[in-house]
This record gives sequence, structure tokens and C-alpha cells, in this order.
Amino acid sequence: MRILLDTHVALWALTDDARLPPAARRLIADPDSEVRVSAASVWEITIKHRLGRGDMPISGDQALQWFNAAGYAVLAISAAHAVATGNLPALHADPFDRLLVAQALAEPLRLITHDRAVAAYSDSVILV
Repeated sequence: MRILLDTHVALWALTDDARLPPAARRLIADPDSEVRVSAASVWEITIKHRLGRGDMPISGDQALQWFNAAGYAVLAISAAHAVATGNLPALHADPFDRLLVAQALAEPLRLITHDRAVAAYSDSVILV
């Protein structure tokens, strides 16, 4: 399965956080899964860590190093991805989450999230 990790799911996986649901752990660990993280997640981590947000325990630089070490491919943000955010209904206001949804739908990838609002965008989004 080709999967894209929502930012918090990716962080929880990297830090072996207990908040990572078992279903997500199984999908990420499955040898048949192609795991990706978005450049948007690295950007989000960088911004929120710099602002001192407690929910971003590592810097963007650390996250990128850890994503690479874990074997997660980084999905670049294309102009087509940016444009696709404009085609999404207004279910969620967070621009990072909207971009992740647009990328997942465009590629296509199965987005794994813990956010019900994000999961409402498509049946292809996996809520864990």
C-alpha cells in the first residue's frame, strides 16, 4: 500500500509515541507499504517547533533526518498539489492538512491521520 503520513502520525511513529494507534503501527511496519511524508509536514514541524509548540518535540531538520533514517520517502510539493487544495471543500481550515489531503488524492496515496476532519475528505483517508 502506498501511504502518506499525517504530520502527527509521522512524529508519533518516529518517536515511538504511545499515541500511535496499533493499526497505524501495522500499516507503517508492513514491508509491502511504501511510506511517504510530505515536505509540507517538514515545513509544519519547522514552523511550529520554532514557535515553541509543545506538540512539535523535534526540529524540522531533525525530523527530516529521522524520516530519511526510517526509510520514509519525502513527497515534494508541486504546483498541481497547491492548486488541488482549491478544489477541496471547506471541511478543514488548516492549510497543512488541506495540502496533505490534496497530495494524497493527486498521487494517489492513502493518507493516514488521527484527525476526523481530515478523514472526512475521502474514503481513501485512513482514520486511526
